[in-house]
Amino acid sequence: MINEKKVGKVFAYFPKIGVAAIQITDDHVEIGDTLHFKGTSTDFEQEIESMQIDKKEVDYVPAGKSVGIQVNDKVKPGDEVYKVL
Repeated sequence: MINEKKVGKVFAYFPKIGVAAIQITDDHVEIGDTLHFKGTSTDFEQEIESMQIDKKEVDYVPAGKSVGIQVNDKVKPGDEVYKVL
């Protein structure tokens, strides 16, 4: 079993630019972390290569913030986001 920790939830997806909007609810995420996106029809892992808050590049996002992360696959609002430890 993979060791992972829930860090947040997808609340929007922008297919034209391939960006998931994620509310970080627990812990934090940073560039280089591997995230696991999981939902009814979503299940993939991906390393964070870029993320933005209010159109500004950031490399660390604490709990309580929302962030846009470039994703390689489709996600849906409500999908859960886990950090692979």
